Amino acid sequence: QVQLVESGGGLVQAGGSLRLSCEASGSISSATVMYWYRQAPGKQRELVAFITNYGSTIYAGSVKGRFTISRDNAKNTVYLQMNSLTPEDTAVYYCNTKKGLIDYWGQGTQVTVSS
Repeated sequence: QVQLVESGGGLVQAGGSLRLSCEASGSISSATVMYWYRQAPGKQRELVAFITNYGSTIYAGSVKGRFTISRDNAKNTVYLQMNSLTPEDTAVYYCNTKKGLIDYWGQGTQVTVSS
């Protein structure tokens, strides 16, 4: 079993920054790929970024250059630094990892960007 707990969401003005954290516990190793997804009201959940155990990263085009994903394997924690936020970034942000065919999700953290 894997447990994921996100934190760091909140209300911010356009142009501002937030840093999300996702702490993982349970059967997880530093080799696990970690993902951030988001879901805006009325929209499908979408991939924001992921990071491999080697630190390689991939970003959605809409956040590239503004968001940075990172991880601290010693703390079993993955971060999402979000800069230059716009109202279009408003969503619930979820941490995710996969073990075999099973997806594990956190409870999500709300990010609201006001114009």
